[in-house]
Amino acid sequence: MNKRASLLSLLMGVFLLFIWELSARQVSELILPRPLTVFTVLWKGILDGYFLSHILTTVVELIIGLLMGGFLGVLLGIIIGESPFLKNVFSVYIVISQAIPKIALAPLFMLWFGYGMMSKIVITALICFFPLLEATASAIQHVNSDQLTLFRLMNASRWQTLWYLKLPAGLPTIVQGLRVAVVLSLVGALVGEFIGAKKGLGALIIASQGMMDTTLMFAVLILLAVLGCILYGLVNILENQLWYSKENRNEKN
Repeated sequence: MNKRASLLSLLMGVFLLFIWELSARQVSELILPRPLTVFTVLWKGILDGYFLSHILTTVVELIIGLLMGGFLGVLLGIIIGESPFLKNVFSVYIVISQAIPKIALAPLFMLWFGYGMMSKIVITALICFFPLLEATASAIQHVNSDQLTLFRLMNASRWQTLWYLKLPAGLPTIVQGLRVAVVLSLVGALVGEFIGAKKGLGALIIASQGMMDTTLMFAVLILLAVLGCILYGLVNILENQLWYSKENRNEKN
């Protein structure tokens, strides 16, 4: 992002804060608290550790869920990408699993896995699974035909073709799927916490709703936005590292 775009983005943020402050003055604090009040509650909650356990609970749920869903998504994506037959077998069931809203499945997961962390992890994994499956399968299937022909002429095995051609060439597409899955992992953790949880940022939102504490709710929403930006930024760092490693290999070759 160049300096001009960064400045414009900063000015837009200031403008949105101004609109927020102006709107908050027209209504009750119960409906829309003022920015200074929200940031004061947020800062105090961070300093005294009030938010820490809730943040850690949500982060653990989304990381484990993302790892589980991501691993299964990539693995099944490779299998489907390598075998059109298996794609025809599994595709109907994959679509059915995604057609059912996850929030409708959440009560069942609570019944099966309890109200602890496991049910939230399973919901998160299920939500993260599909984007990586689709991205991986697409990356495996859409490979440069000339490169694929070259590997066949060199008598490369199926495993060698997958490892040295399809996966490296498909990394940008897989990372795009990971970027979507990372954002959805936060949604998955929150969905589980909304249904039933004692800790976590989602549980804190439900608690603030019950106490009619709109200021606390806004503070938690800001924490969620920051957490989402951090996760998104980590994926961007990973993508840059992959591109850097790829360019170094090309230069050596």
